[in-house]
Amino acid sequence: MNQIIKIAILSAIIGAVVGSGATFTFQSLQKPSKPTENELIKEFYLAENAAHVSPHSLRRSMDKGDQNYVLVDLRSPQEYEREHIIGAVSISAYTDPNTSAYQEKDRIVRQFRELIEKNPGKEIITYCYSMPCMTGRKIGKMLAENDIYVKTLGIGWNEWRHFWTLWNHEHEWKTVKPEDYIWKGKEPGVPTQREAPSPCGEGEFAC
Repeated sequence: MNQIIKIAILSAIIGAVVGSGATFTFQSLQKPSKPTENELIKEFYLAENAAHVSPHSLRRSMDKGDQNYVLVDLRSPQEYEREHIIGAVSISAYTDPNTSAYQEKDRIVRQFRELIEKNPGKEIITYCYSMPCMTGRKIGKMLAENDIYVKTLGIGWNEWRHFWTLWNHEHEWKTVKPEDYIWKGKEPGVPTQREAPSPCGEGEFAC
């Protein structure tokens, strides 16, 4: 009888240990491990390189007559008509300079879909007011949630138009001028092909 009790107690202990081990293993599989700092850094740079377009790279594409991209101005129609980066089309995220149009999600998504359908295979690049402006990021998120993937210019309109020396190299300040890359009116305008200095270079580490 004592032998039976010992066996029963031993079986209960073994069962408890096995059960807790299985639970631990299951929970371990369910809960992903926290990414390391290096993994987060790698993810950051992969995302940055995937989403951002260098203004130097864009300017070089304009100078070469490259037509493998479409630039999209997200500012209001009034601001676009007054001045915009040459070649850019308007898909406004603002109804006027002081009023956002984020509630017009269906219209914005539809216009980007139509743009992509008309320009298959081309890179879609957006820009808004300035580098810290969240408009491009919010529109990019909105589009990604609808399976539309666009890139964003590394600077905004203000830097392109008013802070030319901020992002161009010093030796370029006198040879290339912002006025040569600006257009007025409702039409996008067509960039002029030109031989202009560019620090971009070629290959993997080009701008």
